Amino acid sequence: MGIFKRLRDLTSASINDLLDKAEDPVKMLNQFLRDMEEDIMEAESAVAKQIAVEKRFKQQMEEAQEMTQKRQEQAMKALEQGNEDLARRALEDKKEHQTKFDEMSKQHEIALTNADQLRRQLGEMKDEFTKMKNKKDLLIARAESAKAQKSINQAMSGFGTDNAAKGFDRMSEKVLQMEAEAQASNELRSSNRSLDDELDNLKSNNGVDDELAAMKAKLAEKKQQQL
Repeated sequence: MGIFKRLRDLTSASINDLLDKAEDPVKMLNQFLRDMEEDIMEAESAVAKQIAVEKRFKQQMEEAQEMTQKRQEQAMKALEQGNEDLARRALEDKKEHQTKFDEMSKQHEIALTNADQLRRQLGEMKDEFTKMKNKKDLLIARAESAKAQKSINQAMSGFGTDNAAKGFDRMSEKVLQMEAEAQASNELRSSNRSLDDELDNLKSNNGVDDELAAMKAKLAEKKQQQL
């Protein structure tokens, strides 16, 4: 299929290699599509030139056909007027135009076939470009997802490491040590209570002992009266 098929095949075959080597797939994909657009522009120019060739052959073919028909009519008119020599020369010129018409017809057919083939190939290139453009959008989305996942993985790699776990263990031990020290301090304070503290504690019975003694005395007096 010529240069356009080779370009299309190269496009399909090279994209994976470019992505493998690319440091930034997004930039490389955009550049790759720009390259494809340039290839399509060159292909469009080639197709336009081929169409121009086809049209030129068609015009020459039609002109030769018109001249062939014109010389035929002129030869008949000359013969009707009795000018056989002029009629002969008209027919000779008609033959030359007929030969040119036959040649231009062949060339036009070839040019038309080539132009149609190039149009089809250009259409295939544009279809391939559209596919690659859609594929680019998908690949970019995948690339962005992979970048996000990589960033999270890198962040998570330092999350909950041995250093952090050891740090938590040290803090736990320190808290336990502080609690133990507080408890020991409290026990030490209890064991060192002074005599005054104990005596004060005896006095701090809210008068219960006094009231109880009074009740005993009253009860003893009551029993004495009953005797």
